[in-house]
Amino acid sequence: MELFNSGAWYEAHDAFEELWHEQMDPERKLLQAIVQIAVAHVHLERGNTRGCTILLGEGLGRLQPSLPVALGLDLTTLHTVVSDRLSALQSGQDPEVFPPPRLLPAN
Repeated sequence: MELFNSGAWYEAHDAFEELWHEQMDPERKLLQAIVQIAVAHVHLERGNTRGCTILLGEGLGRLQPSLPVALGLDLTTLHTVVSDRLSALQSGQDPEVFPPPRLLPAN
């Protein structure tokens, strides 16, 4: 979570991917969503807005069934931030006007 929350997207992807391989559904799909969101931001850093757009969309689709809370995480806030960033990309705007996604503990 620290890697994800600090914007170390590639490293976060690696860490969550290891966990993802060890899980069964529904946790597996949720972890895959987190991996996809992290990789989307790697694409964004590299200027690949198309790749970022695709992976944010796929990540949101996998995140949706776990809302509002799973694995002790506030997924509603994550979903909102990622949705805002995806909408910005889809409309040709800079997604970085919105805060980066963070994994927050559920209340």
